[in-house]
Amino acid sequence: MPDALKILQLVSDRDRRGAQVFAVDLATGLQSSGATVETVALEPGAHGDRLAVPALGTRRFALRTLRALRDAARHSDVVVAHGSSTLPASVLALVGTGRPIAYRQISDPGVWASSWPRRLRVAAFLRRTTTVVATSEAAAATVKRHYRLRSRPPVTVIPNAVPGGRFRPPRTEERAEARAALGLPADFEVVLFVGAVASEKSVDLAIAALATLPTAFLVVVGDGPARRECEALAAARLPHRHSFLGSLDDPRVAYWAADLFVLPSRTESMPAVLIEAGLCGLASVATDVGAVSEIIEQGVTGALVPPGAVPAMAAALDALVRDPARRRSMGSAAADRCRARFTIDRVAPQWIDLLTELAR
Repeated sequence: MPDALKILQLVSDRDRRGAQVFAVDLATGLQSSGATVETVALEPGAHGDRLAVPALGTRRFALRTLRALRDAARHSDVVVAHGSSTLPASVLALVGTGRPIAYRQISDPGVWASSWPRRLRVAAFLRRTTTVVATSEAAAATVKRHYRLRSRPPVTVIPNAVPGGRFRPPRTEERAEARAALGLPADFEVVLFVGAVASEKSVDLAIAALATLPTAFLVVVGDGPARRECEALAAARLPHRHSFLGSLDDPRVAYWAADLFVLPSRTESMPAVLIEAGLCGLASVATDVGAVSEIIEQGVTGALVPPGAVPAMAAALDALVRDPARRRSMGSAAADRCRARFTIDRVAPQWIDLLTELAR
């Protein structure tokens, strides 16, 4: 019997953000396929030890951290790097080892590498990897064009995914318990946002859109540099109709308590929160950026609006707030679509095939 594939996954830190959470969830799927998986972080992170993965050092690019990464990679067949800071760290630490590197690209290059110096620097590191994994065909084309990648490295498409067993529509009693646990009013339609409260997520646009809907109640799950500003805006525009819950170890309770999901971001790749919301049976209103349209089918599982278009977002939210039957129908369709395409069970075999080939 051949030896099990040994995979080392690298994340930037232990903070509970998209790339880190995906790596931990993917590890479970890879292990169920027979692989041996170790997941490590470059540094502890800014918000404490929220994910149960070991940190290699105290600073992500310190020499001691890179040495620890090189040592850890000796026991693996292939390294998967998740997140922007893991790209230079893995390339620098593994130079000369011959260890294959699969770098998972999740950010929008046009936003996060817009200057020529940064673009050239990232491109140089990308060319030292074995393959780049993008979450959609559109994202793959953007990466190739932005960094002028031709034949090397190849860009492989594997969609984002979340655990299908963890995220599911709630039963009636579970929905009531979730609302009670979060202290939400029973006589409002709860519109949920989950994500970093940062400028690129544009939570302020959701607040402006909901200001015209008197029966809507905004719940924000997440933290970030714009939280204080957004809370002040919500207090002025949505008095007694908002709740900022901060980060939750398990956001499922918020999905179960909600009636509708909103994502007003000005930039995204393929956001896991939309998949989580869909799996929990929620229709979504989101800006049409990145690969959002691959998750939301316009008019079937939710509504897509142009980025920054507050009137369009308000109209889409209003239509679904006023029509519970349509909202539930869209939510059911969203659950079906996400279960068929975007669960860890669906994508783990694609990762196994890719990493097995790289290890050869």
